[in-house]
Amino acid sequence: MVEPTARIRPFQPTDEKLVRFIIGKSCMEPLAVANKKVYTHPLALALWVALSCVVIQAVGWWPDPDFGMLRYLSPLPIFAAMAVSLMFLCDWLNRPTFEEQTQDVLRRPDLIDIPSYYSRSASSGFWLLEYGDKFVGLIAVDASLDSTSDKGVASSMLSSADVRQRAGIRQRKLALAKGTSSVATIRHFYVEELYRQAGMQHDLLAHAVKHAFSYDENVQGIRASSSPLEPHVEEALRNVGFRVEQKAQKRGVMRWQSSVWILDRAGWKK
Repeated sequence: MVEPTARIRPFQPTDEKLVRFIIGKSCMEPLAVANKKVYTHPLALALWVALSCVVIQAVGWWPDPDFGMLRYLSPLPIFAAMAVSLMFLCDWLNRPTFEEQTQDVLRRPDLIDIPSYYSRSASSGFWLLEYGDKFVGLIAVDASLDSTSDKGVASSMLSSADVRQRAGIRQRKLALAKGTSSVATIRHFYVEELYRQAGMQHDLLAHAVKHAFSYDENVQGIRASSSPLEPHVEEALRNVGFRVEQKAQKRGVMRWQSSVWILDRAGWKK
């Protein structure tokens, strides 16, 4: 039996549907982590118990030994119903921020025409990590002249001929200049949870960083974004030599602070 091997390969046009799905998934995955952190927070647990006790007292469902052993189970439906209600409330409060960010990422220029966008600079690249025939992860490094821009697609970025097309925005070609910036940006970085303990995110990130710095001496730094809700990403960035440059936006009920990381060429060569 032939053992499957891991490989990092460039993006192919046939990967488009998978890539778009995975990028959307990677943006929404922190929502599940955020909800879990809220559920297990001591204050949330205390609120759950307190509200459950209030309702049990109001309906008179406290255990009564005069009615047999089953009576001791009477409070459980209240505890379960209150838990579901609080879980729904946490998700309802957390979800808008993450959905807004997901829509913002999916509307950015690099996902309109992936091959064209990432071919504008030799230091740019979009790679998929596979183990045998199984998808493991992806990473995209943007070293183009637009690498530091996080703006969505605007009509000014499309040529007049493409604007007249009626086939939809996904078939339009971006009217963007070629060239290499001094600061590249890791736009997408995701590894399936099953493979994170094996450290495959470290190999994927190291490959992308080496490519960005090796193909054009003009690239002097690489930046990336992460949050405490993505500990595997922060660990991988720290392992390669990234350092926190500045704090970014806060998200969710507990206001988790995102960070912008930077790795300069001198730090990478150490």
